Amino acid sequence: MRLEEYWGVGPKTRETLVEELGNERAMQAIESGDVRALSDAGLARGRATRILRRATGGDGMEVLATSDARSAYKELLDLAVDHAVTRRAADRIRVLTPLTSREAMEERLDDVLAARDAWAALEDADRDAVLEAYDHYDERDESEHAAVEAALALLEAGVDSGPFETIADLEPDRLAEAADALAALGGDRGRVRAGADDELDRLRGALGTIEDMDANALELIDELRADGVRDVGQFRESFEDHLLSETEVTIDQVRDAMPTDATDATDFVGATLRTLRSDLTAAIDEREETVASDLEETLEETRDATDRAVAAVDDIALHLSLARFALAYDCTRPEFVDDPDGAVSVVNARNLTLAAADEEGVQAVTYALGEHDVTEVPASVNAVPGEQRVSVLTGANSGGKTTLLETLCQVVLLATMGLPVPADRAEVTPVDSLVFHRRHASFNAGVLESTLRSIVPPLSSGGRTLMLVDEFEAITEPGSAADLLHGLVTLSVERDALGVFVTHLADDLEPLPPAARVDGIFAEGLNPDLELLVDYQPRFDTVGRSTPEFIVSRLVANADSRGERAGFETLAEAVGNDVVQRTLADARWSEID
Repeated sequence: MRLEEYWGVGPKTRETLVEELGNERAMQAIESGDVRALSDAGLARGRATRILRRATGGDGMEVLATSDARSAYKELLDLAVDHAVTRRAADRIRVLTPLTSREAMEERLDDVLAARDAWAALEDADRDAVLEAYDHYDERDESEHAAVEAALALLEAGVDSGPFETIADLEPDRLAEAADALAALGGDRGRVRAGADDELDRLRGALGTIEDMDANALELIDELRADGVRDVGQFRESFEDHLLSETEVTIDQVRDAMPTDATDATDFVGATLRTLRSDLTAAIDEREETVASDLEETLEETRDATDRAVAAVDDIALHLSLARFALAYDCTRPEFVDDPDGAVSVVNARNLTLAAADEEGVQAVTYALGEHDVTEVPASVNAVPGEQRVSVLTGANSGGKTTLLETLCQVVLLATMGLPVPADRAEVTPVDSLVFHRRHASFNAGVLESTLRSIVPPLSSGGRTLMLVDEFEAITEPGSAADLLHGLVTLSVERDALGVFVTHLADDLEPLPPAARVDGIFAEGLNPDLELLVDYQPRFDTVGRSTPEFIVSRLVANADSRGERAGFETLAEAVGNDVVQRTLADARWSEID
């Protein structure tokens, strides 16, 4: 395979990768999903990520049928990345894609949930030790040496269950040998670091001292003369004693280096020091070559242990990062439904975007489409949801309808990627196309056309489709919107799709096909601060109410002037002044209570 055959790799990108990595290493980086290697080679991280997503999971990316589905997918990855224990783990999370086989989904779920359970079972001190090991690994740029050191630290911490089992199988003694050899050689193979060999350190120290003497030869000569040296013999002996006392060279090395034909003291000292420098440099090179060869031999002997440690440390980092994400949002294992008609159901599902924003009181919701197995629901739910494959969701503004769509989208995406989902229980039928369409307020004909081009073809493709469409009427006039939306609901039913369509036009969609139902979300009043109280849990087979009287009540109460208040009271008459006044009274009594 040629580099240009990978998605997103054109002639310019190929030239960059080959120049920096070489053809073989570039292909290996793409196949292994190595974002860092591509970004270090000069590609923007976002571009590198897109290339790798297509290279490692291109078929899965086809599930994301709309730009909003792709945005929701990226938002989920960003939330997971926040819990990554290393930069490389974060990069590997960013290239996770929806999977195309149930076996692959189950396998990843097994790994992540095993990591979650193992991590949850650790004592705080053990967790700290693991995170500290990965912090050091990250600080040292995730080098081979850093990986071996991290493996040793994990072994020392005594973690050996779940994802840590691969570490437990490694031999500490072999890893320690590899760590010492890698530390001695560093990143520059052939150069031996200080502290690796005593003899090499002695030679290097002696050379450094000789070089310093050579740089200050005249001062050295003056110093020797100041000690009372009177003739050549005394000078020679004094210089010899100085060299032996200040350096670790031997007397034979000194005498062999001293010239017999020097013309004066300067010539004698300079020639001696130059010869010593040359001899020591040669000795260092020879010793370093010997030591490096021995170290390389050690690395070769421990290669298998090192490779296993590197792979284990990286795999543990990925699964541990996803485990921390799952624990942070109390995620559970989804059940995959193979029924031909498909199903999506959630019990007490939480929206991750709201949870990540630390919004207090995020209400969990229960919902279901298709032939689900939800037979019991929380007390706050009005009934067990029906088994209609398509629903029309109605109700109050700011009532959580869009949030429900996002929650269902998040659950299906996470399950399809083989990750736990934020619900007490969930059933998911993997789909071939996920059509998620957020509200886009525009009557531009181009927007309507582009929207229809993105959401209709997946329904006609013949595969299983999940439709999550938010206020389709916002992109065209109400009359046409109702007709088009009714057509979309009908088409979804005819194509055996699953779907939720959020709208304020429920009354205009009657009669719906038998396989579709209407659900509603209700506003229940105002609190003492005149904030809208909404029950975000949909009521099944019930049309929701927009309840504009609550909004008008708040405007009447908060009017800045008498004239402004009179204007809002006129609107109150239009929506029912008695309802507005009762709402205000209820809010006041709530404050007293």
